[in-house]
Amino acid sequence: MTDQPFRAVRATHDGRSLTVYQAYPVGIAETALAAGTFAPPFKRERMTWIKPSFRWMMYRSGWASKPGQERVLAVRISRDGFEQALALACPSHHDRRCHATAEEWRAELATSPVRVQWDPERSTRLGALEHRALQLGLSGRAVAGYVDHWILGITDVTALAHEVRALVRDGRTDLADALIPTETPYPLPEHLAARIGADH
Repeated sequence: MTDQPFRAVRATHDGRSLTVYQAYPVGIAETALAAGTFAPPFKRERMTWIKPSFRWMMYRSGWASKPGQERVLAVRISRDGFEQALALACPSHHDRRCHATAEEWRAELATSPVRVQWDPERSTRLGALEHRALQLGLSGRAVAGYVDHWILGITDVTALAHEVRALVRDGRTDLADALIPTETPYPLPEHLAARIGADH
């Protein structure tokens, strides 16, 4: 993971889709797996955060062990949907790459249904790295788009999380790395890179 752009969307992706990760309690996860999308007890009125980085999801969920995050889902979404979300996005904090003044940022924040956060990417041992990983928080019409239109498939990767954790605990990070899905820079259109403050 050397010589990485400071801010880039690194994800498992192909010509049609990319994969994001979410962690949920058993009830929400089981319902989503059965329905192929999110349904009650999932709450549309709450902001839902999606993360393209498997390692960052492992850090956030404690390898699928934290309360309410016992099940990790790999959600394959359409590239079109992902880019729609980026087009609606606003940073969670004032970022001069995206807004010249705090006033401009606050005005956009008040109406945007998507939040952007850049957090330190994680190593396989979950240590912080210098470059950043993307998180997107979806609310309002963005959640509706995600649940009703963008999701192409959902897979339970909890067992994978546990397997990778066991290898890391045994000091076998090379084998752990071989199991983690390959994530490469997503080809962001220039206007979307500018909107979310990504390196282009």
